[in-house]
Amino acid sequence: MKAILFEDGCTADELRIGEVEKPLPSSNQILVKVNAFGVNRADIMQREGKYPPPKGASTVLGLEVAGVVDEIGGDVTKWKRGDKVFGLIPGGGYAEYAVIEEEMTMQIPHSLTMDEAAAIPEVFLTAYQALIYYGKIQKGETVLIHAGASGVGTAAIQIAKEMNTRIIVTASYEKHDTCIKLGAEKAIDYKHENFSDEVIKYMAGMGADIIIDFIGGPYLQGNINCLNLDGRLIMLSLLGGSHVSDLDIRSIVGKRLSIIGSALRSRRLDYRINLVKEFSTYALNKFSIGKLKPVIDKIYNWNDADEAHKRIEANKNIGKIVLRINK
Repeated sequence: MKAILFEDGCTADELRIGEVEKPLPSSNQILVKVNAFGVNRADIMQREGKYPPPKGASTVLGLEVAGVVDEIGGDVTKWKRGDKVFGLIPGGGYAEYAVIEEEMTMQIPHSLTMDEAAAIPEVFLTAYQALIYYGKIQKGETVLIHAGASGVGTAAIQIAKEMNTRIIVTASYEKHDTCIKLGAEKAIDYKHENFSDEVIKYMAGMGADIIIDFIGGPYLQGNINCLNLDGRLIMLSLLGGSHVSDLDIRSIVGKRLSIIGSALRSRRLDYRINLVKEFSTYALNKFSIGKLKPVIDKIYNWNDADEAHKRIEANKNIGKIVLRINK
């Protein structure tokens, strides 16, 4: 089959379409003929040699796909050939075919296109896990979402809105309108404003109950400063770096803060299956009736994977970027 290939440490320009062996589904897997797949920062990090796939996973890039069931394993009972499905995978999405665990697969709601379905799994499952599992979000709380216009950010805004919380985001100024329309009540321009000071000012001396952070080291002190008593900081990435030169940790104890790190891709299969089941129950009907929606920045032909990667690297995207395979 055809797949997008790369060498560790290569640039976006060096991505290329080549031939690899078509995967075979195990007894509990399905083989999906891929129509579209999402692009994530994790793909860029893996291409750069900074984020290797979990043991046993495909070395082909790609964590989420949407397509049609082409073949089923011997023990599969939930799906049949021709079903339209989407799901999260540990690797192998940038290809004509991908294998998915039966229980990690979701049926595409009739109201969604293949492109829209491909834009859901990684960001919405990550946001759901961060807010529901780790953040233990409650009605009336205040959530600060960094990178509010990113794929995970736009998903987190919508889930937080459904939970009837107050939502503050950080994003570059030109992305504020999107965040506000999705449900944020306050947007902070991180390029020109101190987010911690702005949160405390906006909340009249209070802060946030939950913070979803992707930046890491440079934001850690600010996050600690603007968390409320019993606040929860959920760290999903370290895009700004992993080191902190000076840190006052007194508030961690004084305010009884929880700091939680998360990496969904490396989780055990049973954990990921339970997450998908819970998310499906919570979200699929909401997607069907339009209460939740994937925010798609741009759809590229998979021949233009280099342009998709460059757009994310330049931080130009608002929401998800999707690659569509020629059919």
